[in-house]
Amino acid sequence: MRVLQVDPSAFTPPYDHALCTALARMGEHVTLATSRFGYGDVPPALGYVRDEGAFYRFQPGAPGGRARLAAKLAQHPVDMLRLRRRARAFEIVHFQWLAVQHVDRRLLPSGRPVVLTAHDVLPREPRRGQIDAQRRLYERVDAIVVHSRHGAGRLIDDAGVDPDKVEVIPHGAFHHLAALEPAPLPLPDTQVPVVLFFGLLRPYKGLDVLLDAWRKLGGDRDVHLILVGSGEDAAEVAHRANSARGVHVIDEWVQDRARMRAILSAADLYVFPSRHEGVPVAPLEAMACGLPVVGADASGVRDVVGDAGLVVARDDADALARALGELLDDDDRRADLGRRARKRVEERFALEPVGRALRSFLVDRNES
Repeated sequence: MRVLQVDPSAFTPPYDHALCTALARMGEHVTLATSRFGYGDVPPALGYVRDEGAFYRFQPGAPGGRARLAAKLAQHPVDMLRLRRRARAFEIVHFQWLAVQHVDRRLLPSGRPVVLTAHDVLPREPRRGQIDAQRRLYERVDAIVVHSRHGAGRLIDDAGVDPDKVEVIPHGAFHHLAALEPAPLPLPDTQVPVVLFFGLLRPYKGLDVLLDAWRKLGGDRDVHLILVGSGEDAAEVAHRANSARGVHVIDEWVQDRARMRAILSAADLYVFPSRHEGVPVAPLEAMACGLPVVGADASGVRDVVGDAGLVVARDDADALARALGELLDDDDRRADLGRRARKRVEERFALEPVGRALRSFLVDRNES
């Protein structure tokens, strides 16, 4: 089977690479059509073809900057039309992301089954008309992969997608982090527990709730909270963190895998207070490195965490503080949950079973 995997903006290179590698190992002929990743190194292609010139060959300015965004938007329709012609040589086309919904739904390949993975079921911070455009895009594709039961429910109930078009396949591709050698970050005192958050510093991530919970945690605990990431809320987070004891903000967009492993190896517990998610990837990355998770009950967090941590009500600083305190005060339970976290990722979110499930689904859609 000839499979064309498509990630126009290279939003998820490790995931793209892992899926393409898995399908190639199973004997499929896979090409990844994507663009140049601007934030760090990308794993080498193993057994598949990666074309980083399929989208956005002209990338002026800095990654994430206005000049580059404008250039990408200008090139997008032309690149989608070129991909549409290219898709004729493949039996199935699988998109990882389609971020320009009102344009993409009109330029999808025809004559071949088109599958879309809904990483974000609906836009988290939608622009005017974007949600309606996303629903129309779902109508145009032949099938949709989603990473959690919660996401499937939202597709069906909130986006109005036909249940027969939806397939739940867990997110995978986290083995690369666990395989790296730990390299702890320098901290004021490495002998005390460290609670970690990393990701975008945006309002929907619930960091205001986390900082409120941290203050409520109080007491005489000697513990660090590290917030790692960047985004439009970074300055506000840093300002609020200044008045909280033991909080360290690292304003850094982490893409280098060794650097991410170093950050994870410095922690004893991962906290995820997000209000909205497509699929909660960061907790899975933490779990792959043996960290228990305390998370808010948003999107698919409960599906991901399972018995490897504690899940509390969203936007509830009191409940979050209690859960953090409960694990910080119990070293044995924290260690047990960490072991469960690693095992859960290895068994449920490993590359091989995820790849097999995706292959089976693509084969079925190609034959139907």
